[in-house]
Amino acid sequence: MENKNFDVIIIGGSYSGLSAGMSLGRSLRNVLIIDNGKPCNRQTPHSHNFITHDGKTPSEISQLAKKDVEKYNTVHFYNGTVVKTQKAAEGFKIETSSGKKFNSKKLIIASGVKDIMPDIPGFAECWGISVIHCPYCHGYEVKNEATGILSNGDMAYEFSKLILNLTKNLTLFTNGKASFTDGQIEKLNQNKIKLNEDEIEKIEHDNGFIQKIIFKNGKEIPLQALYAKIPFEQNINVSADLGCELTEQGFIKVDMMQKTNIPGVFACGDNVTMMRSVANAVAQGNFAGAIVNKELSDEEF
Repeated sequence: MENKNFDVIIIGGSYSGLSAGMSLGRSLRNVLIIDNGKPCNRQTPHSHNFITHDGKTPSEISQLAKKDVEKYNTVHFYNGTVVKTQKAAEGFKIETSSGKKFNSKKLIIASGVKDIMPDIPGFAECWGISVIHCPYCHGYEVKNEATGILSNGDMAYEFSKLILNLTKNLTLFTNGKASFTDGQIEKLNQNKIKLNEDEIEKIEHDNGFIQKIIFKNGKEIPLQALYAKIPFEQNINVSADLGCELTEQGFIKVDMMQKTNIPGVFACGDNVTMMRSVANAVAQGNFAGAIVNKELSDEEF
């Protein structure tokens, strides 16, 4: 790629990044989208709750989206991994793992997050297939099935309210001593939500589909679906490199305009919100692209 200077560089070419790219491409902005082709949902067999694309594979939606964005000839693509981002005298400098360097006036971070898998054999193989994170994305497909929630304390308690609407065959797995209040325990009992404090040995599965949970004490529980809230980290170190603020939960902190605390740096998609869905990522990217274009237009006028 000969051109190294762009109006906007978008780090991340999944739903949010592509959506931002379309907004900017339609505004004739010179844009570079850098992506390594490894989205966090690459193991998920079907994506749901996104009208017109309900039930398609994540890769199918991405490929269709990229084909749409490629129609705009001011939007360019580079297959690579960003390893360094830094503020320059005018704009930003981006470096990839291959040593390629690019410059831009504005920067949109749509790089998503990296989930940190627990040390439970079988968990990672089931992630996105039968170990799931979102009832809106996957809950309907496992409605009325034997379902678990792997969590503890307030988060597990609040999450159980949502899942109970989808199945009455629900068990909370705390993988150790539970940390619920007496009032919460009473409510769980009233709603016939089972509580299991046994430590998990492994998840037995068939090509990512849970068969049962096996515990360290030798007990086994058959299961069809397991919701899990697991830790994550940002895919790129924006806090150290650029000085972007993170929220207490570890998301990039943005305002209502998708702006970070660093002028000229915007963020959208899974890296800024716990509502991890295709529809939300597309909406945020579309809006971020429009705001970036407005900011460039104001500065150029």
